[in-house]
Amino acid sequence: MQMGMIGLGRMGGNMVKRLREHGHEIVGYDMNPDSGRDVASLEALVGALAAPRVVWVMVPAGKPTESTIAKLGELLEPGDIVVDGGNSKYTEDREHAATLAQRGIGFLDCGVSGGVWGEARGYALMIGGSDEDYERVRPIFEALKPEGDYGLVHAGPVGGGHFAKMVHNGIEYGMMQAFGEGFATMMRSEYVTDPAATMDSWREGSVVASWLLDLFDNATEHDPSLKGVPAVANESGEARWMVEAALELGVPTPATAAALWQRQTSRGGADDILRVVTALRAQFGGHVTKVDEIATH
Repeated sequence: MQMGMIGLGRMGGNMVKRLREHGHEIVGYDMNPDSGRDVASLEALVGALAAPRVVWVMVPAGKPTESTIAKLGELLEPGDIVVDGGNSKYTEDREHAATLAQRGIGFLDCGVSGGVWGEARGYALMIGGSDEDYERVRPIFEALKPEGDYGLVHAGPVGGGHFAKMVHNGIEYGMMQAFGEGFATMMRSEYVTDPAATMDSWREGSVVASWLLDLFDNATEHDPSLKGVPAVANESGEARWMVEAALELGVPTPATAAALWQRQTSRGGADDILRVVTALRAQFGGHVTKVDEIATH
């Protein structure tokens, strides 16, 4: 199958390699001239593809995705399909689909998980869109997913793929937070002398065995205490969107919310909050923290 790929970074570039290994003809474009791109513009990419075309957008969510899809809407023709494989918010998908539909262009949203390991392991793909558009692009999805019966799902109509990926990432936040809390508890205990080795032992035979634990083993191989890793974790948006959606749907998500707040705290946003708490404790109870002397009245 022939397809255009826009965005040849860590994800898009590796996806192109996997697709070509499976025999697909991929025309790649990226704004960076050193990206290994095949064409130097969106116009050239569209011109290099035979109609009806499939173009996969793998650029950062937000304005880069919006501007790229808007430009494709001007360049593509009825019968073509656009796939958004970035981390766009699910509510934006229907807007993109409606705009493209006015010109007879199909739209699929695709949540992608697999990171930098996806080229070798395959990617978990969650697709939103019509049955007809899904089946047309399915050979591409089948090449990208892992070998076997799992890793690919037509999650629902437009928006369903990114909604599923949002929930996936919310769960991921909670799992990583739980592993971190367990590691920290063992690190401060006199009873466990090697927390990293203890957690590594759970990779086989344990009910918490997972790929995340395999990655933890990689991370702690040369730094068992993880002291060389900065204690800052950014949040990319999906867990926040999941908590917002869950509130609207009346679903309690305390684990996801706690993991989200912890990431925001790690970025320094809680410093002023904790200063207020410390100051108030000093005022009503005389609990002075001697970083700076806090005056009590």
